[in-house]
Amino acid sequence: MPASSPTPWPALRVTYHVTAATQGDLDVRVESLLLEQTVELPRAALRDPFVLENIVGRLISVTTIGADKHLVVIAFPISATGDDPAQFLNVLFGNSSLQDHIVLADFHLPNPRQWPGRDKALPGPQFGALGLRKITNVPTRALTSTALKPIGLTTERLALLCSMFARAGIDIIKDDHGLANQSFHPFRERVRACQKAVREANRASGRQSIYVPNLIGTPATVVEQLKFAQDEGVCAVMITPMLLGLPFMAEIAARHASVPIIAHPSFGGATRTLPELLFGKLFPLYGADATIFANFGGRFAYSRQTCRHLADALVTPDEPNVLPTFPMPAGGIKYQNVADVLAFYGTEVILLIGGGLYEAGDDSALYARAHEFVRHVADFQR
Repeated sequence: MPASSPTPWPALRVTYHVTAATQGDLDVRVESLLLEQTVELPRAALRDPFVLENIVGRLISVTTIGADKHLVVIAFPISATGDDPAQFLNVLFGNSSLQDHIVLADFHLPNPRQWPGRDKALPGPQFGALGLRKITNVPTRALTSTALKPIGLTTERLALLCSMFARAGIDIIKDDHGLANQSFHPFRERVRACQKAVREANRASGRQSIYVPNLIGTPATVVEQLKFAQDEGVCAVMITPMLLGLPFMAEIAARHASVPIIAHPSFGGATRTLPELLFGKLFPLYGADATIFANFGGRFAYSRQTCRHLADALVTPDEPNVLPTFPMPAGGIKYQNVADVLAFYGTEVILLIGGGLYEAGDDSALYARAHEFVRHVADFQR
């Protein structure tokens, strides 16, 4: 299959994994990709010369990587995105995401000089890893984190857990992503109590632990929650972009938030996109300063290779002018395995351990285990 000539316009270059058993199937599926993301018409129905020349995607290359697997690279005009964060996703993987034989694998943006509207569409991290290090006063080592669990606890109990974890020295104490505005622990009541608990613990210890509330709901609700949390003095917030919408997170990062955003991966499996691309590249471009993802060997099925690619994409972004962001592996990490996990990721990481702490037992045992977790991280030398 011949590749197209170089594009005469600034291009979004997108890589897809395409399954096709025959050359005929492959030709049809590549042609569909060229058309579906922009014009959404058969080529025979396109008669406008401008549209044919400047809107239809162009094939860059096809590489066979397996018996029926192919790597297809296509260029789309960046002008088709309209410098809009939602339309960017539409061009990237809109209608074609409905085809079960296509997986979104990677993309590359035009040079920033060729796309002056990039920051409008993709604001990128506003603080990045360095910003979170400054806020927590942790200049070099890995950061520690845990989650307030489970749903159904009283506000008073959650605040007590916050105080305990902060006194143990954990850097980031976040809401579980299931903590919303439930009657057991209403958002405003919870945020005020937990922030106060961490602030008082910091005053006693001299540390800079932070409490991170979960923002969830309709756009209007989330904006109100953000304003309230910031007024209460929180130093970061958590958002689940696949529930709220990536474009909405971009707007929050660019227009509303004065604190870093930690992105949670829930609902991220409901898409035909490689996890290293979704969590490692798209989340930061849409404003995440740290990205939680499922660590290998836990209760999710990610491989070591996927986690390696994902963490590398966050720490060393391949797009210019994008701040490095923190990988935040989670999902079954045991505190006894901290040294092994750090040996894999290095110190540019936030280790998130939830159940591995809570299973210790009563509050005294929980505090002791949290403190031991902190000590393991502090003692790590790569």
